[in-house]
Amino acid sequence: MTTTGEDHVTARGGPWWWGRRRSAVLDVGLAVVSALECGLEGIPFARDAGIPVAAGVLFGLLAGSVLVVRRHWPIAVVLVVIAITPAQMGFLMGLVGLYTLAASELPRRIIASLAGMSLVGTFIVTLVRVRQDMARGELDLGDWFVPFASVATSVGLTAPPVLLGLYVGARRRLMESLRERADSLERELQLLAERAEERAEWARNEERTRIAREMHDVVAHRVSLMVVHAAALQAVARKDPEKAVKNAALVGDMGRQALTELREMLGVLRSGGDGAGRRAGSALPLAAVGAAAAAAASRAVSEERPGGGEGPSLSEIDELVGQSAAAGMVVALSVEGEGRSYAGMVESTAYRVVQEALTNVHKHAPGAKTYVRLAHRVSEIAMQVENEPPPEAGPSARLPSGGNGLVGMKERVSALGGVFVSGPTDAGGFRVSAVIPAS
Repeated sequence: MTTTGEDHVTARGGPWWWGRRRSAVLDVGLAVVSALECGLEGIPFARDAGIPVAAGVLFGLLAGSVLVVRRHWPIAVVLVVIAITPAQMGFLMGLVGLYTLAASELPRRIIASLAGMSLVGTFIVTLVRVRQDMARGELDLGDWFVPFASVATSVGLTAPPVLLGLYVGARRRLMESLRERADSLERELQLLAERAEERAEWARNEERTRIAREMHDVVAHRVSLMVVHAAALQAVARKDPEKAVKNAALVGDMGRQALTELREMLGVLRSGGDGAGRRAGSALPLAAVGAAAAAAASRAVSEERPGGGEGPSLSEIDELVGQSAAAGMVVALSVEGEGRSYAGMVESTAYRVVQEALTNVHKHAPGAKTYVRLAHRVSEIAMQVENEPPPEAGPSARLPSGGNGLVGMKERVSALGGVFVSGPTDAGGFRVSAVIPAS
């Protein structure tokens, strides 16, 4: 921050009406010099007026000391100068007083009026004095000299301080205006910087949330099925060796797929997403990580279906349900309406909702019968995953839960303008429902 505006004002400090101490010292010094000048000029004034010299000197000292209030009452100083003009004293006070008056914030008509009064007063006094001197024979010049001397003296004592004061006052006001504009611009820039930082922080938080959601989709479902198959493998290892071998193969396949997807995302985290040409330790944009996580999540499904694809789709719901059934879940799938293709984001979101709901059943209600319902409507697609209460003595894989699954599903559905509802049923189970616009 620069010391402008309010900071500049608060940095000042002087006695009484002075803004700074050096201003007070300057005015007091000028007042002392003016008082001495007027005091000396009071001696010839006292002789001409026929009054005691001490009275003339005292009058001059008092009149000259008025210059000390020039910043606070410039009009009073100029009026005193006009008043003592006939006494031919206050030369310094007249110059400084007119300068201060012209540089002040007073209206121009007041400045012009007082300057005109001073000009006329100086002209008249000079005219009378020069005529008296010529009449006494002290000056032996032509008649033209009287008006010339009067005009030259009055203009010379009035115009320069007034013009200089007007210039200095205009410059001071310009500097104050520029200072105010600089303060305003500085405040605006600071506000813009704060808003930019807030937007950047918001964007970072949003991208972190997106990355967490995509990584959750990539890993959670496969790892959950791995744990379920591992628990089943432990239970049937001795009773049914053939089934144990099949479950072990499934666990191995899912583990390899999960590791491959994690390596891809971690590779992006290390390299910054371009694979080469970037120096070590460089900053990685969160958007690149989010994109890589989304791509890996899409490949988690697309690599399993013939011909690949751009991401999970509703055509893979049967396979998704089959994976849960293979893990020991009793699950039934029902589809209403005529199936059709939707936008990629709609199909991907619908698939993720069903996937996460089945994963939650594996975690929290192992052994419970589950119903998956899919409804194709005119302008929307609806899905529901509902499970019955788990059996009291049912198998349990003791899967951990991070509490992010339902939040991620709701965020995905809401981003497409849909409605997401989840909660326990009256029968003691749990239901997840979502409706997504078709376009």
